[in-house]
Amino acid sequence: MKSVRDEISIVLGGAAGKGVQTVEGILLSVLKSEGYAVFASKEYMSRVRGGSNSTEIRVASKKPRAYVRAMDICFPFDKAAFEHLKPRISSETIIIADERIVVSGMDYKIIHAPISSIATELGNSLFENTVAAGVVLGILGADISGLEDFLRKRFAAKGDKIIEGNIEAGRQGYKIGEHLAYAENLEIKLSKQESVKGEAMIDGTEAIAMGAVAGGCNFIASYPMSPSTGVLQFLAKESERFGIAVEQAEDEIASINMGLGASFAGARPLVTTSGGGFALMCEGVSLSGMMELPIVIHIAERPGPATGLPTRTEQGDLELALYSGHGEFPRAIFAPGDHEEVLEVTQRAFNMAEKWQSPVFLLSDQYFLDTVATVSNDAFTILPEVRGIIETTKDYRRYEYAENGISPRGVPGYGEGLVVSDSDEHTEDGHLTEDLDTRVRMMDKRMKKLEGLATDALPPVRLGAEKAETVLVGWGSTHGAIAEALEKSGRKDIAYLHFKQVYPFPVGIESWFEGARNIVVVENNYAGQFANLLEKHGAKVSKRILKYTGEPFDVEELVKQIVSL
Repeated sequence: MKSVRDEISIVLGGAAGKGVQTVEGILLSVLKSEGYAVFASKEYMSRVRGGSNSTEIRVASKKPRAYVRAMDICFPFDKAAFEHLKPRISSETIIIADERIVVSGMDYKIIHAPISSIATELGNSLFENTVAAGVVLGILGADISGLEDFLRKRFAAKGDKIIEGNIEAGRQGYKIGEHLAYAENLEIKLSKQESVKGEAMIDGTEAIAMGAVAGGCNFIASYPMSPSTGVLQFLAKESERFGIAVEQAEDEIASINMGLGASFAGARPLVTTSGGGFALMCEGVSLSGMMELPIVIHIAERPGPATGLPTRTEQGDLELALYSGHGEFPRAIFAPGDHEEVLEVTQRAFNMAEKWQSPVFLLSDQYFLDTVATVSNDAFTILPEVRGIIETTKDYRRYEYAENGISPRGVPGYGEGLVVSDSDEHTEDGHLTEDLDTRVRMMDKRMKKLEGLATDALPPVRLGAEKAETVLVGWGSTHGAIAEALEKSGRKDIAYLHFKQVYPFPVGIESWFEGARNIVVVENNYAGQFANLLEKHGAKVSKRILKYTGEPFDVEELVKQIVSL
């Protein structure tokens, strides 16, 4: 008997265009509406058609928040999916495939289901996706009415024939799933959570875009680049509703310069890009530093160098964000770890940029952006908006010296003052200068803001032991996998620090590692970029757990690492 009592991992595999994402959408919506805690992640090749992609859906009694390697149910949509997913298939995996898919030379049992036959009988091959979704829901014992309600809403604009055809396809698939569960003695017990029904279900892209809206973003200029494009698309779609000016620029250089122009005029701008696109923006970042123009820059990381693996994941651009732009100037860098955290952190990024008149970076990655999770209603909290614009007077000086580095920020047309900004070194009134004493004074003023940015910095989240000799450290999207792996490892003597702001550090870094003999940093890159940053601030990193295959960390591999510490 197969018994899955706390969670189940369902993996759908197939070529692009085969409907994997359609089935994912059906399953997530129906399961969530019934109160099942769900989490989904996907991996896909860089092509419109073909290749072999997969989506993993975790359904659990306790909210899952990370990718696991194990597959309880594998649903390949074509033969190639077998080979692609074979390293993850175990003797415990239930493989369900259409009767047309015959694979020789495999030791694992394949349960064939007449998915294509049912769709053909119903008169539309597109019904295969609905049949497949019905099979999975039947195995899980989900309420068939939830599937029917979803299909009515999903295909409302397609007419009664399409609606009824999909409903019948779902019913027949559901019956197959029920039969398989009985015939194969499958026992799957998952508890439901009533609170999940009322929660929002969003992906990482939507979470960042919603956080930007809540943070007062009213201008975005970007050039499309995977995996960041979804943020631009979301804000463009909702632009009229929230009063956001949207410009798809001709290239990345234009987009950041447009953002800086909007900032000069008083807007709260965002640019969104990936590492390769951001490489073209570095001069603009330096311009932001000199002109002291607030801007939020979202970098959706993916493996490089160059085009690298454009649809895979990596945390390889931390040092790019940290050291980008010629010259020296202050900045802040955030790296949220989950969907709820990013809603808050994105708002803080806009407020911090505005307050300290500096560029602020928001780092995510392909894995994070493409994951889907439920978010509690409490996470949709709108923080007070920080505004730093003043009404100017006739004697206004844009770069007036200030002890904390923050000069009064005026914008053209608001007040009687003349607002002058310059990319050259400048005097307090904004006109360029080559006076060396003024250079030193202005440089000191700008860099003084770094102290304030550190004062406002978010502290790391601490989980696990209150006092520990071994401290795990993670940042950004590794958060869910590390937290779950620590819990499953059973190690009660280990602490875990998750950094949602990676620069600058808050004052007192020494206290975070007090009593620690072993500092172990987990990150998705080759060099251990965050470990390097910690060491520059005095921490002694004893071990680096690194992964740079283009895949995220899975919970199981981290459990093994943690147990061995």
